Amino acid sequence: MYSKFGRIGYARYIFDNIPERNEASWNTMMSCYVRVGLYPESIGFFSGMIGRGFRPSGFVIASLITACDKSACMFNEGLQVHAFVVKIGLLCDVFVGTSLLHFYGTYGLVSKSRKLFEEMPDKNVVTWTSLIVGHSNNGDLGEVMNIYKRMRLEGVCCNDNTFAIVISTCGMLEDELLGRQVLGHVMKLGLENSVSVANSLISMYGGCGNVDEAFYVFDHMDERDIISWNSIISASAQNGLCEESLRCFHYMRHVNKEVNSTTLSSLLTVCGSTYKLKWGSGIHGLVVKFGLESNVCVGNTLISMYSETGRSEDAELVFQRMTEKDIISWNSMLACYVQNEECQKALKLFAKMLRMRKPVNYVTLTSVLSACPNPEFLIQGKILHAIAVLTGLQDNVIIGNALVTMYGKFSMIVEAEKVLQIMPKRDEVTWNALIGGYTESKDPNEVIKAFKLMREEGTPANYITIINVLGGFMTPGDLLKHGMPFHAHIVLTGFESDKYVQSTLITMYAKCGDLNSSNSIFNGLDFKNSISWNAIIAANANHGLEKALKLVVMMKKAGVDLDQFSFSVALSVSADLAMLEEGQQLHGLVVKLGFDSDHYVTNAAMDMYGKCGEMEDVLKLLPSPTNRSRLSWNILISSFAKHGCFQKAKEAFHEMLNLGTKPDHVTFVSLLSACSHGGLVDDGLAYYYAMTTEFGVPPGIEHCVCIIDLLGRSGRLAEAENFIKGMVVQPNDLVWRSLLAACKIHRNVELGRKAAEHLLELDPSDDSAYVLLSNVCATTGRWEEVENVRRQMGSRNITKKPACSWVKLKTEVNKFGMGEQSHPQTGQIYAKLGELMKMIREAGYVPDTSYALQDTDEEQKEHNLWNHSERIALAFGLINTPEGSPVKVFKNLRVCGDCHSVYKHVSAAVGRKIILRDPYRFHHFSDGKCSCSDYW
Repeated sequence: MYSKFGRIGYARYIFDNIPERNEASWNTMMSCYVRVGLYPESIGFFSGMIGRGFRPSGFVIASLITACDKSACMFNEGLQVHAFVVKIGLLCDVFVGTSLLHFYGTYGLVSKSRKLFEEMPDKNVVTWTSLIVGHSNNGDLGEVMNIYKRMRLEGVCCNDNTFAIVISTCGMLEDELLGRQVLGHVMKLGLENSVSVANSLISMYGGCGNVDEAFYVFDHMDERDIISWNSIISASAQNGLCEESLRCFHYMRHVNKEVNSTTLSSLLTVCGSTYKLKWGSGIHGLVVKFGLESNVCVGNTLISMYSETGRSEDAELVFQRMTEKDIISWNSMLACYVQNEECQKALKLFAKMLRMRKPVNYVTLTSVLSACPNPEFLIQGKILHAIAVLTGLQDNVIIGNALVTMYGKFSMIVEAEKVLQIMPKRDEVTWNALIGGYTESKDPNEVIKAFKLMREEGTPANYITIINVLGGFMTPGDLLKHGMPFHAHIVLTGFESDKYVQSTLITMYAKCGDLNSSNSIFNGLDFKNSISWNAIIAANANHGLEKALKLVVMMKKAGVDLDQFSFSVALSVSADLAMLEEGQQLHGLVVKLGFDSDHYVTNAAMDMYGKCGEMEDVLKLLPSPTNRSRLSWNILISSFAKHGCFQKAKEAFHEMLNLGTKPDHVTFVSLLSACSHGGLVDDGLAYYYAMTTEFGVPPGIEHCVCIIDLLGRSGRLAEAENFIKGMVVQPNDLVWRSLLAACKIHRNVELGRKAAEHLLELDPSDDSAYVLLSNVCATTGRWEEVENVRRQMGSRNITKKPACSWVKLKTEVNKFGMGEQSHPQTGQIYAKLGELMKMIREAGYVPDTSYALQDTDEEQKEHNLWNHSERIALAFGLINTPEGSPVKVFKNLRVCGDCHSVYKHVSAAVGRKIILRDPYRFHHFSDGKCSCSDYW
């Protein structure tokens, strides 16, 4: 009696004062401990009972196993009880066996649960239902239906609980037809008026997207409980009907139905987007008002909601404030970190779970395996694989799929294949993961081979399969051999109408160099959604940036909502074109539509401002140090490097390390570039060697180019040449072009010839090889060789890429070539140039005619220098911008040394800040000085 009221102290007092205790006394007292939730105490009491020689009943053993089940952290104790059950011969007791089934199912060990089930001599409907629950909780929905079919074949009569789970499973499978077939069985047994069955029907129809049927069942129920209301709210929420969910909630309160944690959790699930966060915040307020903050279910849903809206800090705060956490709480927080790419935090949280002996299931391991996104996490990934084996979860198909995916991302395809081969069961996700791995490894032949094996095994392909296969084709050769025949297969199998396949086809043709086919597919679509628009924008961005930006405008005019991807691509295009005004307008729209909380969009905006010369705006958008992703750190370091802030780039790198963010390939490219442009030779070499020895980042061609540039700029050409000879990667055109440019600076003709020869071996039509070699010869006065190189270019129909500079005024781009004469303001521009020439001569400017690479007299050389496009653009900018405002000039080639000197003198003479961007970096001129300190 006392235990029913939770007064366990009184119950124990009476028990202790019974003069003669029998088995019934002990069994009753132990059941009291379980009933009030004192699970560890129940184990201790049970040990005492056995120690005194009392034999427990099957009912008590079942109660004790339930304690180990409900505690969620007494797995080892449960195993010991199982061993005791075997020892005393109670395994044949149907209640004990059923409790053990449920226990193993709760801890995700469905294979053990199934083995036990098959060994049980007696089974009742509860036993069967427990097995179904175990498979359902483990995500094995197909097996739930198989067990239900077997129940029917063996004549086991289902109860309303069985039907509730089976019908809900049909909803999770999104198989309405199957659900209707089960409903026929329900009606045959006369259980259609059961409230629990009706509730599950509402859930099923909601899961299948048939909200009208869900409301029909709800409206025709004779009796409704709180689960009925929660089910209809959940059905609306599942289908994104936020306002309908809130309307049902209003009606629910109007009929005085009690609101519980499930009600609020269902409402919170529909608020997991930037647009609907205001509703979520309001419901969070109701959670506090109703005193449900300590409720585990509500806390879990709040974590998920904040996670889905990118608010990981708020999710973390909810998690930390939860007084009680279950396995879903831990899994939700893990998923939040993974979703927000905070992989180190996810791994640390998982380690904490293990230290605290928290139970882990297939969901836990799936999330934490996703926190190993690249080869840098190889060791952690292998440890997790070992944990999966040790916990007996390696046979779970979802864990197997996660392992195949992980090894695919690591480009360890042999290991991925081994995992696939030993999996007891494979599905389309397994094959998709393997095909995706081959795609990541850029092996189109193996992609097709795996697809054929999948078909031979009888596993049906889905749209993800098709997308993964298409992603493996990258070159014109791939298009002819595989891409076009596979496109024919897509048409034959009907996948051509799938919106995701359509966008992937657009991407595939563009990647393989056939933009016309991409545009043709896009133009032929009857319905163009955001996915297809984003695909064609990205396709054009890789072939012509201005066209891509025009498409963004067209997308907006067509009434299609821009999303995170649209904004990221559009901002990236604005960055590459240095179109600040357009970028600012896009950023304004980002803020207006609430996408400023999306870290991908924020990073794209930071990158845009950095490439448009607005370093202050980069710093304004920069997340706080503790919340910066690696991408944000990389953009910051890169921006500092481009703007000549070399020491700040180094400081940012070390701050990044101190805060525990691991640098990657891109980090070191930006850092080494900063050292190269800043003349920090020793620092750059030290970082390069630390990159592999301390941080495990393998050297890529980009890193090697930075080192050659670093050594070459500083005049250490012999070291640069030796470095190339010892490179672990094959030298490409960037390597030889960098060495050749260094030879021009330091007038090393012999080494320049060698570099040019290597460059022309790779691409005989490369104009830069001829131009740079010609410049090397010109700087040393070898005019005959200059003419010889130019004759070779003429005989091979190779033309030099013309230099041009431009100034952007509002929406108009004013472009200038060498000696430009076609601009409407030509007269004013050259008058301004003459004025500037006079001003800076008086200030001490002396022309360096070595940069005039023609065999003419000094006067003509100086005249030629004043015809350089960057000087003409500067004069135009000074004329057409307000007095005292900065002037921004952009150039497609590296600025010449004498023009650099002119810009310095002009900045002092006119008292204005001048910003010059060439393909490599920004030069900030002010008061006669440049941010590069004359080293660039």
